[in-house]
Amino acid sequence: MGSKERFFCDIMALHPGVTGSCNLVVVKLPNKSTLRFVVDCGLFHEEQYQKLNEELPFNPENIHFTLVTHNHVDHIGRLPYMVKQGFRNAIYATKDTCVFMPLALDDTLHVLESGAKRKRKPVLYSKDDVEQTITQLHPCSYGVAVQPAKHVKVTFFDNGHLLGAAIILVQISYPGFDDNNLLFTGDYNNKNMFKDVEPLPKWVLELPLTVIQESTYGTMDSSYISKCFEKNVRECIEKKGTALIPVFSLGRTQEILYLLKQMQERGDLSVEIPIFLDGKLAIRYTNLYRDGKVHIKEEMRDFFPQNFSYVLDKPARYLLKGNYSTKIILTTSGMGSYGPAQVYIPEYIERDNVLIQFTGYTAEGTLGAKLRNAPQYSQVEIGGIMCRKEARVEYTTEFSAHAKADEMIDFLKQFKKLNVVLVNHGEPKTKGAFAERIMDEVKTKRVGILGEYLFRVNPYKVVKTMSTKF
Repeated sequence: MGSKERFFCDIMALHPGVTGSCNLVVVKLPNKSTLRFVVDCGLFHEEQYQKLNEELPFNPENIHFTLVTHNHVDHIGRLPYMVKQGFRNAIYATKDTCVFMPLALDDTLHVLESGAKRKRKPVLYSKDDVEQTITQLHPCSYGVAVQPAKHVKVTFFDNGHLLGAAIILVQISYPGFDDNNLLFTGDYNNKNMFKDVEPLPKWVLELPLTVIQESTYGTMDSSYISKCFEKNVRECIEKKGTALIPVFSLGRTQEILYLLKQMQERGDLSVEIPIFLDGKLAIRYTNLYRDGKVHIKEEMRDFFPQNFSYVLDKPARYLLKGNYSTKIILTTSGMGSYGPAQVYIPEYIERDNVLIQFTGYTAEGTLGAKLRNAPQYSQVEIGGIMCRKEARVEYTTEFSAHAKADEMIDFLKQFKKLNVVLVNHGEPKTKGAFAERIMDEVKTKRVGILGEYLFRVNPYKVVKTMSTKF
């Protein structure tokens, strides 16, 4: 092995599918020292991977620093577990992500405590672990490099996936050697209705790069997306029904509220129809948007529709649940398995004048997936109760915060010296199909699929791969 190849990085995606995002990077420097860092450490939502939430296939005490791409639970939900297991170093994230994260981790703890109590198992981590995690956060500005360790420079760049989301450039340098540049896309999108997404600067596009590229929608082009949300809601309301809309607390909640406002302004939705939002975390995030605590376009701060109100306590929720009048209810969680959705769905699924409109990805094993797979008028078990599926249940990908395959290909084509693309964060078949498309359409030396293999890369190429096992 030549001297240049003695400077390399081992890159492992410690998650086999879409959720539970965690990338471990082990850097072997020419002076024989070793540097280890983690990009994200999230919770698994898929039922078949739940056991992996209780495992970390590395020693957290040996991790020198952690980077966070964005504030979604499948990217941050196990950070307190890392801390519980001995990680005491810095966690770098953008300023907005650091504003959101205390709320997200507090809510995640409540969900974990509820699940542990129900299953009579120990909870994954404690409130003390969450509080300790927050003390380790280091807020970063877009475009301003930080140095988390000797020989390493990290820069966060704008990403439309979510407020505060980032594409992360890691530049590893050593005297006498070319830099090893790693670009983590995180969950990528090129647009966001609440902010103008800044493109990557020219100097980044000209770097020799290894890109770790998400592939959630790697088999779907943007032209395939059909918009049905407004049509479905309008039809439901015209029939004097109730539209129950499961939403993700951050991003999707605020986007749907703005679209309902637009429908009112166009005359497609009467301002006489009451609109409710139920979900403590969604309300807290929404207040951050409105109060200027995070960075959004000034003209977007007024995104509330008319005749809109929060559901602030259980008595109001149960009163609303029993109300048969025409209305729209936004409720967490987006996949239907947690939060107030657990109260509303068993009640509304048995009403034939109800639309249950899911607005995002529903992982297998979640209530949203269970309803999707159940035939109309069949019996569905929800929380131990058998319910008849009378309601109209619909799904749409039109609000997805992930770029589609053609948009991700365009993203990769920007780079002038693309040495390696490593595909992660997707279902196994999707990752494989998207990797093939990259080979066909993008000028790059190598394409690999993270999840089953560790990839050893130097500044020029993939040196070798090794099998990993979950």
